[in-house]
Amino acid sequence: MHDLVAITALGGPEPRVDTIGGVTCTEVPHIALASVAARMGKESKSTKTLAKLIDAPTPEIGRWTGATVSAFWAGSDQWMVEAPFDTHEDLAAQVEAAMGDAASVTEQTDGWVRFDLNGDNIPAVLELLCQLDLRKVSEGSAARCSIHHIGCFVLCRTAENYSIYGPRSSAGSLHHAIVTAMRSAL
Repeated sequence: MHDLVAITALGGPEPRVDTIGGVTCTEVPHIALASVAARMGKESKSTKTLAKLIDAPTPEIGRWTGATVSAFWAGSDQWMVEAPFDTHEDLAAQVEAAMGDAASVTEQTDGWVRFDLNGDNIPAVLELLCQLDLRKVSEGSAARCSIHHIGCFVLCRTAENYSIYGPRSSAGSLHHAIVTAMRSAL
């Protein structure tokens, strides 16, 4: 019998937490993710069904919305759905059942790493990380961008709480870029 031990994307038994100058970067491993892509001719049905699933309007371009189950815009008629892993381990199956033939759903949980930035000077850090126009970023914003040559999503949850999603295979490089920017900006 194997004694398997779960580890985070950064390889530790517990999520990594780094605090520099009033900003904290926290690895967030317990999130379930699924991608949703509307099928041709079923865009309206997909939008309505996703809104019911997240109990909020379906996010428009550059936005995220929802509560326990939320979604953020990922592309034209495409969204990422996120929820706590502990209560939604089978999120992709739940989303697929809800969407029916209106959309294609793909499990994404182990494909991505999430880092949350909390503090009062996050824009100074983000200015060094990516090309986002931070004057246009507000609560509820979601943007695709490149951080350290890595395709990422940046979500503004509040003025003092941002989430960065990047490919799990690049977790170490993305974490290094974030912490380096924190040290430089703060």
